[in-house]
Amino acid sequence: MEVILIQDVDNLGAKNEVVKVKNGYARNFLIPRHLAVENSPSNQKQLEERMKQVRKKEEKMLAEINSVVAKLKEGPLKLGAKTGTSGKIFGSVTSLQMSRAIREQRGYEIDRKRISIADEVKELGTYKATIDFGNGHTTEVEFEVVAE
Repeated sequence: MEVILIQDVDNLGAKNEVVKVKNGYARNFLIPRHLAVENSPSNQKQLEERMKQVRKKEEKMLAEINSVVAKLKEGPLKLGAKTGTSGKIFGSVTSLQMSRAIREQRGYEIDRKRISIADEVKELGTYKATIDFGNGHTTEVEFEVVAE
């Protein structure tokens, strides 16, 4: 029996996927628990409509991501840090500081958990950080650490 999955099912498939399963598994487990529906022509049309909506949403999100990336690549972000006489920073630059700098300088709210700084930043200079927007969309942002 072929079914259309309504939700992700471990070891079977992802949401909106058409899979072939045994009749008993579909009738006794998947369908009663609202994890899947039978693959009928009407359900197939509903699936196509859902997939259209998902594609539209992804295109819109991709356009928004591209605009944010363009804004972030305009130039290096400036991060202020307290330093000693030798140019070393007290502590280090964190993703939280990067998130605040992006919000203040570029006007975009990016969660600090999506920002990863490759090297430990303990001195003044120019560095790179990676921002993960999800769905395989990442970008590198250059930032400069300056003395406060």
